[in-house]
Amino acid sequence: MTDMMKAVRKVSAEPGLVVEDIPIPTIGAEDVLVQVEAAGICGTDLHIWSWDRWSSRRIKPPLTLGHEFAGTVVEVGGRVSTVRVGDYVSAESHITCGMCYQCRTGQAHMCPNTQILGVDREGGFAEFVAVPEKVIWRNDRSKMPPEIACLQEPFGNAVFSTMNQDITGKSICVLGCGPIGLFSVGIAKASGAAQVLASDVNPFRLDLAKTMGASRVFNPTEYAADGDGTVVDAIVDANGGFGVDIMLEMSGAPSAITTAFRAVRNGGIVVLFGIPSKPVEIDVAENMIFKNLTVHSLNGRRIFDTWYKTRWLLGEGVVDLRPLITRTITLDEIDASMPLLQEGKACKLVVIPEHKHAPATTGPAAERVRDPNIRGTITHR
Repeated sequence: MTDMMKAVRKVSAEPGLVVEDIPIPTIGAEDVLVQVEAAGICGTDLHIWSWDRWSSRRIKPPLTLGHEFAGTVVEVGGRVSTVRVGDYVSAESHITCGMCYQCRTGQAHMCPNTQILGVDREGGFAEFVAVPEKVIWRNDRSKMPPEIACLQEPFGNAVFSTMNQDITGKSICVLGCGPIGLFSVGIAKASGAAQVLASDVNPFRLDLAKTMGASRVFNPTEYAADGDGTVVDAIVDANGGFGVDIMLEMSGAPSAITTAFRAVRNGGIVVLFGIPSKPVEIDVAENMIFKNLTVHSLNGRRIFDTWYKTRWLLGEGVVDLRPLITRTITLDEIDASMPLLQEGKACKLVVIPEHKHAPATTGPAAERVRDPNIRGTITHR
């Protein structure tokens, strides 16, 4: 293809994103070209939009953003053998080397040579995206529409961090109710947790936590910072006067990390998944050693082990993510919509590109992709 396409890009070292017409990607022999039907906006995209310290060091403009997407394959390279034109797919955003120690020992999610779509190479906030065959993941359109299929990538993070330990019959507390934390609430509830508690400073997110299955929610700002009557006391009281079996720290906030270690029971588990913006001080003796804790520090998801669990949880309706899609938008609306995420007024924004090209598929599925009714505000509440 030599035609042009619309894409959302970071073009200079400053806040904001722009929409540009750029050439449709030319694929290599081992690549596939996907016509994007839906793409999710991630916290990483928000960092790049705002041009914070991390993104200014990592991102090299110009770059097309976006790494959570679903769509239809429209072209395959000459050495592609497992993917066909017409396949309905998503993609693992981490493109690993396949040759390092981690890749060769089943730990590809730790590959030090990883390239990330929309961060290190061109991403999916566009009409088309080119990706290697090895990261393609086939979807079943009858079980998963594009606006849900594109969320498998971030949902996999929550699957990995939440299901890394036995949670059935256990008390769970999720600290930080951003998208990953809210996914974790739904996973814990669906997996048979005895009780799911959740904490966040944003009332909008706490309401979503209750929708996803949390039996009690807590806003730390409503409790004393220290002494009696802290949020730690409230969490322990809600758990029958005992520390929680498993704490899932998903925010990276230093105060939440402290809460995780204080509110977990002796012999319990703390999962650290949130990313602190600066070093955090922990009383290792009192809050870890003397409590005999198991601490898991996790990142990403297992490639592709987690994807199989993710497909079942979403495809069979075990976890319903529709309440977390605040709004669907077009490519042109991405830049103006970012403040909704920055201000905590939205959970997931899903981008539905308006294609000027012929639809990638034919029949009912193609009509659904082009249906304007899937854009606009979603009110699954």
